[in-house]
Amino acid sequence: MTATETLVATGNQGHSHGPGSPVPLQARSERTTSYDVADFPVPNGREEEWRFTPVKALKGLYADEAGTESPKLEARGPEGVVVETVAIDAVKALTPQDRIAAVAWNHAADALAVRIPVEAELTEPVHVNVASLGGRGYGHLVIEAGRHSRATVIIDHTGSGEYAANVEIVVGDGAELRVVSIQQGDHESIHVGQHDAVVGRDAKLNHVAVTLGGKIVRLSTNVRYAGPGGDAELLGVYFAESGQHHENRLFVDHEAVNCKSNVLYKGALAGDHARSVWIGDVLIRAAAEGTNTFELNRNLVLTDGARADSVPNLEIETGEIEGAGHASATGRFDDEQLFYLQARGIPEDVARRLVVSGFFNDIIGRIGVPEVVEHLHEVIEQKLARTAELSAAVKA
Repeated sequence: MTATETLVATGNQGHSHGPGSPVPLQARSERTTSYDVADFPVPNGREEEWRFTPVKALKGLYADEAGTESPKLEARGPEGVVVETVAIDAVKALTPQDRIAAVAWNHAADALAVRIPVEAELTEPVHVNVASLGGRGYGHLVIEAGRHSRATVIIDHTGSGEYAANVEIVVGDGAELRVVSIQQGDHESIHVGQHDAVVGRDAKLNHVAVTLGGKIVRLSTNVRYAGPGGDAELLGVYFAESGQHHENRLFVDHEAVNCKSNVLYKGALAGDHARSVWIGDVLIRAAAEGTNTFELNRNLVLTDGARADSVPNLEIETGEIEGAGHASATGRFDDEQLFYLQARGIPEDVARRLVVSGFFNDIIGRIGVPEVVEHLHEVIEQKLARTAELSAAVKA
């Protein structure tokens, strides 16, 4: 397995994405943000934020026009949780950072809001179901955790068609919120989403993105801090099979003092044209003294024909920090692990499945909702079984 580790990654020189196409490096914080679709040109695939994405397949979502369906958003939770329909601009914790997010902002009919009361300690999770019905649709979800509350919200995306959505997350002072976003649409579905979180003073956010389904899934998760002492843990799991493109983009904007962030994403790929993209951007602003941050992405390539792109980026504007670093590793199975298991009488295909299951387990196990954890393990086992069949067919 090869790995790259860097403590500081900054620069202002140009670089190239192909012959005759110089593209200047740009600080992550300098990119356009706007509610106006016209402020974002239609991507051509050469832009830094789109160069890994199959942009031609997303042309329907670039159009500044109403969708062809209204996706079904439903939420249920323990007593005391408020679920209501609100206007799109009722919170504005999110500002669109690309054209599709701006289109979704302007063409979602309304927003579904889930509000956790002040000081509430929920013993059961809130479940939000998002179902695409086969057309092109837009959605908007708001999650608010009141001061000193404790809650878990599970967002389950299913269905087919094209879906673009924005999710606003507000974690009140002293609150602890876990948000688990599960992408398991059918094999031809397209899902593009932007999740923006604001973490309050001495608050903690645990955000988990699990992508197991969909032809194209592109999630952009952004975090900023509303006060000192905030803590954000961003976790992710993805498993791309033949013809699937799973893309995760993260931006952690440290602008307050004494805040923490920890990013850990793990992915597996199997089959021809299985593709994953992980972009991790962390900015430590000049005023953000006492910051402690680290980001890590690891990928397992299970078969020939699969490709993983991993780009960690770190910008530091002050030396008065606790620590900052990032790492990325992409490779095949650890032969020593396989040998260890096979030497104890475990068949090779079973040994491979055990290694991959263990690879994902330290993230999936942190979700903390037994029925969700069990379901995700079952889906991963199904994917591993198909991978074993694929490998056996190639050897034959």
